[in-house]
Amino acid sequence: MKTGTQLQKDIMSVTVRDRTPGTPADETNSVRNIWGWVLAAGIVQILAGTLAVSFAFISTIVSVVTLGILLLVAAAGQTAAAILARDWGGFLLFLLLAVFYAVAGFLIIQHPLLAAEGLTLMLAAVYLVGGIFRIISACVERVPSRGWVLLNGVITLLLGILIWQQWPVSGLWVLGLFIGIDLIVNGVTWSALAICVRNRGTGR
Repeated sequence: MKTGTQLQKDIMSVTVRDRTPGTPADETNSVRNIWGWVLAAGIVQILAGTLAVSFAFISTIVSVVTLGILLLVAAAGQTAAAILARDWGGFLLFLLLAVFYAVAGFLIIQHPLLAAEGLTLMLAAVYLVGGIFRIISACVERVPSRGWVLLNGVITLLLGILIWQQWPVSGLWVLGLFIGIDLIVNGVTWSALAICVRNRGTGR
């Protein structure tokens, strides 16, 4: 027969188990139940990424116009927030942000090619600075696997130089190409996850 102390320990252990978040096995089971949808989403992303890479110019223009539309939506949201907060001290800031978003969105939609060239030039600058920073960090700091950090920095720097050297022509295809590659990588990742979870469930 259990003593009072043993019963108290049993109750506490049950309570702790009930409050413990789902284990990796539980999460795997939840993904296994929808593995078909995950696989379908991965395939759709792969197909969309392939189209984006194949038609880089069109996907670049579409992405830039989409950005302009999102800025206009953000401008509407900022305007609504400014109206609701008209008695607040930050009213003018909200209103100025709304005007900025609206002007930027309107200009991007009106001149998508120029906007794509400008965004591409900014991307090249980010790659150049990021690549140099990674190379310096790998040479100065004794971080684990700094060889990979150095390689990452060199590749990033070379990409920045490549985009900058071909600018403004690169502005017509870089954004669409990068978006397509990102979609393909995400699609392959989702598809691999779905197949892996399914095979594990069937014992393969």
